[in-house]
Amino acid sequence: MKLALFDLDHTLLNTDSDHSWGEFLVNEGLVDPVRHRAMNDKFYEDYKAGQLDPIAYNEFVFEFLTQHDNTYLTELHELFMHKVIRPQMRPEGFTAIEKHRDAGHALVGITATSDFITAPIFREFGINEIIATNAEVVEGKYTGKVINTPCYQKGKLTRLDQWLAGRDVSESWAYSDSINDRFLLEYADHAIAVNPDDRLEALAKEQAWEIQDWSI
Repeated sequence: MKLALFDLDHTLLNTDSDHSWGEFLVNEGLVDPVRHRAMNDKFYEDYKAGQLDPIAYNEFVFEFLTQHDNTYLTELHELFMHKVIRPQMRPEGFTAIEKHRDAGHALVGITATSDFITAPIFREFGINEIIATNAEVVEGKYTGKVINTPCYQKGKLTRLDQWLAGRDVSESWAYSDSINDRFLLEYADHAIAVNPDDRLEALAKEQAWEIQDWSI
């Protein structure tokens, strides 16, 4: 297998889908604006600093999911796609995905953000194999809990190993913007830093990794 791994937030997207979802709920008047924005912003700063508690953050995100049925959540996510996500989808991301697809490579989206938020976004990019932080669903309802290892930092490699299930990878590429993904980039034969944060940019230069600008 030849494998192309794509991070989502600030890589394929010009924004962070997790933080943007929280802002979307505030702007739509669906959550307490003061509490939700304060917590959303604090978790986002923790993420950028590489100090996020992924269980605590995702359980905060999942609170809203537990309060509504799936039909409503699906409709709300489509509104989120329309208002927030589609304008932030990077054309260079589509180009890179198609290059790997044309070469016959396996395409995998791999993100710390939850599957609820990211699966529809990855599918719109044409990626159907998705490794994300998983929200527990029991009898069709979100419980508010995280199941499996959170797909964050070294957890991405744990989850990737589970997905591979012993299949051999002969060559791999990984695309990301964040120092949180240094382990994923170190794993790949070809590491591509996409609009990297300051710490990842320094590491990419030190390791002679390719740096690309996908900004729009």
